[in-house]
Amino acid sequence: MDSVRRAVRIRHFSRRTEKAYSGWIRRFIHFHGTRHPSEMGAEEVTAFLSHLAVVRRVSASTQNQALSALLFLYRDVLGRDLPWLDGIVRAKKPSRLPTVLTVAEVRALVSELNGVNRLIVSLLYGSGLRLLECLRLRIKDLEPTRSEILVRDGKGQRDRITIMPDRLKEPLAEHLLKVRMLHEKDLTAGDGSVELPAALERKYPRAPWEWGWQWVFPATRAYWHRETGRLRRHHLHETVVQRAVKRARMKAGIVKPATCHTLRHSFATHLLEKGYDIRTIQELLGHKDVSTTMIYTHVLNKGGRGVKSPFDE
Repeated sequence: MDSVRRAVRIRHFSRRTEKAYSGWIRRFIHFHGTRHPSEMGAEEVTAFLSHLAVVRRVSASTQNQALSALLFLYRDVLGRDLPWLDGIVRAKKPSRLPTVLTVAEVRALVSELNGVNRLIVSLLYGSGLRLLECLRLRIKDLEPTRSEILVRDGKGQRDRITIMPDRLKEPLAEHLLKVRMLHEKDLTAGDGSVELPAALERKYPRAPWEWGWQWVFPATRAYWHRETGRLRRHHLHETVVQRAVKRARMKAGIVKPATCHTLRHSFATHLLEKGYDIRTIQELLGHKDVSTTMIYTHVLNKGGRGVKSPFDE
């Protein structure tokens, strides 16, 4: 497993990918009675993936993630190429449309929130951000004078610029005053540093304490960083916002299975409703291929696909 972690980090994969790959490799090893992977091959991989589909009845995306982890193990860690896995029973991948809230439902959801959670949810809908993209924002990523938000190292390690809603500039400014007071309090106590991406801390030793690198949405508690032995503050954990959105959805009486990511879907669909170009929406969302953005045209019941029922006549 140390070799797996080393191979993941050499390729600069995300921590989530490292955690997911390590988990699937452990499950694969335990499934075959803790045999070493070098003693197994395509037959054992096929048996494990078929078990996931037939017995565990996992989704197609889950099975594909497990396959990617095992291919990484054999190709990049053990240096072996597996022959084509013809015997795999693949989970059928359904074609699903994203859940989208109406403007009234978004308004009802936001009205049930308050404080930092309300501001975060407003940004998710107003800027089309993914939840972790929002929570990982640094002070320097906000450009209120240009109404822009710079998303660093988004999905696929791609940067992009999205819009900052004008109505959120004042609440954001008020929020940042509180964050500044918290940061100054941490500095007075002798800490106040944050983690920097990659090896930037070695290049800029004082940067972890600088205001521009601080989190826009810092956690309420600090933690001890094992590598440096310093007291640091991380960004707010995503489960805090997820639980708040779930409670707000139930209070608002919204029956749709809405999550934080539903607000991103709603952002794209509502822009399409207003007639914005799909290429523009693709850039704001950070999609690599426009075909990914095109799914929102299937949700939309207007424009070229808009059909009026004969019953309405």
